[in-house]
Amino acid sequence: MSGGVDSSVTALLLKQQGYEVIGLFMKNWEDDDNSEYCSSRQDLLDAVSVADTIGIHIEAVNFASEYKERVFSYFLREYQAGRTPNPDILCNSEIKFKAFLDHAIQLGADTIATGHYAQVREMDGLFQLLKASDGSKDQSYFLYRLKQSQLSHAIFPLGKLLKSQVRAIARQHGLPNHAKRDSTGICFIGERPFREFLNRYLPTQLGEMRTPDGKVVGQHIGLSFYTIGQRQGLGIGGAKDASGEPWFVAGKDMANNRLIVVQGHDHPALQSNRLTALDNHWISGTAPLLNHPYAAKTRYRQADAHCHLTRLADSRCEIAFDEAQWAVTPGQSVVLYDGELCMGGAIIEQGLN
Repeated sequence: MSGGVDSSVTALLLKQQGYEVIGLFMKNWEDDDNSEYCSSRQDLLDAVSVADTIGIHIEAVNFASEYKERVFSYFLREYQAGRTPNPDILCNSEIKFKAFLDHAIQLGADTIATGHYAQVREMDGLFQLLKASDGSKDQSYFLYRLKQSQLSHAIFPLGKLLKSQVRAIARQHGLPNHAKRDSTGICFIGERPFREFLNRYLPTQLGEMRTPDGKVVGQHIGLSFYTIGQRQGLGIGGAKDASGEPWFVAGKDMANNRLIVVQGHDHPALQSNRLTALDNHWISGTAPLLNHPYAAKTRYRQADAHCHLTRLADSRCEIAFDEAQWAVTPGQSVVLYDGELCMGGAIIEQGLN
């Protein structure tokens, strides 16, 4: 229980269904936990208040060392390498469905439940991950790295509900956080000025901003601080001979410490017809079929893109899209779907034309 409305309603629904429910509040970040950005103290108070309203026991657990070792260290390594990782995905596989699951089993629990908008279905002895009914809130993208052993212990009571229904249930049952806004930002770290936060852990290294044809148009503060498709914070809006269109990050030349920038949202350098990806993970253990029609997401807030696998190996794959995809970003995940079924995915290596 995070103190948010989703996990609170999850606990309420399970209690109503006759489960013996124990709430666990996880504190996973300690470096600068304050009221300005990431107040775990207020979240704990909200979670305790909800537990009291529902009539369940709640305890607080601290996985800060596990989070730093398994998630945050990876997060920093990826940024330092010029990639843009998604810590929420690793946070789910390593903390919520590993450290938390292990702790719950030690307590004697049969299953763990979270407020994720997704569904689990068992078929022929295998556990499948499905999209949520609320397409605008579906979070299967963040869960694609879960293993069979993790899915078999997981339930998602919100999977068939709309977000509006969840808030209505919370309001009807007098949960004190029914109107609390959804959390955003880095998993367990919160919403904060990102460049300033990253600069605490990674050094700046000034370098040139160049166009694909080699023209120098500005200076960057370090390749780690930029991501493909980024528009804000480049500081080159008034570059000479500008066409008037906004500038976007299109690539990184790590060897020469150069940031490649282009003008215009639809610039060809921002479009990819295919991609290569590493570290494949297929939820059922069986790889998807080559040249079979699937859909994929290369970022969370994205409509499904029609595609097919053109190459598949043990640890890497290549995916071709029916229509070019915008700002395919190394370090992010490409997640593959067959209808409502989440097949799994991989970490994007590069987008290709």
